[in-house]
Order: sequence, then structure tokens, then C-alpha cells
Amino acid sequence: MSEKMIDPNDAVDFMIAQSAKYAEAEANKVYMEELRKTIKAEEMKNAEIFGNGEYKTAAMQEREAYASDRYKAHLEALKQAVQERERLRWLLIAAQERIAVWRSMEASNRHVEKATL
Repeated sequence: MSEKMIDPNDAVDFMIAQSAKYAEAEANKVYMEELRKTIKAEEMKNAEIFGNGEYKTAAMQEREAYASDRYKAHLEALKQAVQERERLRWLLIAAQERIAVWRSMEASNRHVEKATL
């Protein structure tokens, strides 16, 4: 079995290259979480009056807001934003672990070199 060489520079380059994408994914996640509140409020406002002109209770408005197609579509978009953020986060963690493995291998190699002298 051949041992794959780990180049810590490749891992660092990867982390640098992905950092902007990760930052954007995190910003999108936070934006989507905050926009959810706006959508809920707008949908509650749209649902505040019965056809006869009477006002609905806040609980009724909230129920209709959560059941709206717009809110459901937004939740799906939020799901995608979180999924992308997590995908990028784990890629960055994996790159950090590659560096940690490389450090360990280098320390082991130094130990072996000292032992054979």
C-alpha cells in the first residue's frame, strides 16, 4: 500500500481559497435566519383580517404565516444555506486535520531519525 504524501501547504492553500466561500455561506445562513422573521411578520400582517373585516388573533395570524407557501419556501432555502455552510465548515476542518496529521508524521520522522543516529 502506498502512503499518500500530505502537503500542509496544499491544505493551507485550500483553507485560504475556501475562506471567502465559507464566510459567504455563514452570512447567507444568518441572513436567512433573520429574513425568516420578516417573512413571518409580513405573512401575519397579510392574515390579520377575516373576510368580514374582523381581526384575527395573533395566534391565528401566526398559524397562517407558518403555513404559508412563502414561509415554507423560505425554510427550504434556509435548509440549503445551512447545508452549504456545514459542507464548507467540514472541508475546512478536514484541511486542518491534514495539517495536524502532517505535524504528527514529521514529529515521528524526527524521532526515528534521532533513534537511528
